Amino acid sequence: MLQLMLYSILLIKEIQRSQPPNKTQGGCWSLLLIHFYYMIYLIGFIVIVVFASLRVVKEYERGVIFFLGKATGVRGPGLIFVIPIFEKMTKTTLRTVTMNIPSQKIITKDNVSIDIAAVAYYKIINPQKSVIAIEDITSAVNQISQTTVRNVVGQFSLDQLLSQTCDINLQIKNVIDGHTEPWGAEVTAVEIKDITLPENMQRAMAKEAEAE
Repeated sequence: MLQLMLYSILLIKEIQRSQPPNKTQGGCWSLLLIHFYYMIYLIGFIVIVVFASLRVVKEYERGVIFFLGKATGVRGPGLIFVIPIFEKMTKTTLRTVTMNIPSQKIITKDNVSIDIAAVAYYKIINPQKSVIAIEDITSAVNQISQTTVRNVVGQFSLDQLLSQTCDINLQIKNVIDGHTEPWGAEVTAVEIKDITLPENMQRAMAKEAEAE
């Protein structure tokens, strides 16, 4: 676009130099040139503004729109027009997020110290809440998941933890989901994926297995 504008200006100057030195015709020609310059600049400005205002929101995304700092709604997917300067758009993804819950030491109800790692799956169901209600939803879900796993697992004995894993997973999921609902997120599943027993208990179980 800039190259076209420069080329037009150079072409007009070349035509102006080739005109006969007639004062009346020269004045009219200069006026036409000035109007032509303004038209070129105006068209260029409009094209730049239009391109700066277009946003592409993918099928699995949504754009939360802020007009002068106030949330006005959610747009997408597709081609979105945003008013420059006055409107800002924040994108969120609607895809399910897989989040690892780091291994942590937990003391069970029967005072056994174990290491537990888990995985949680969540997705955004309300893009506007996920942007307005919480600063960093990924970090928030991760932190509340770690705390919930520790609190819920601590209510069960080791035997219950090993035999009732599915029920415990569901209880952890429901507790986390209750915290994330006001943030516009839904926890779809939580799975305990690794339970590490103390070394002395592992040795005792190994000796018992050998004896049998």
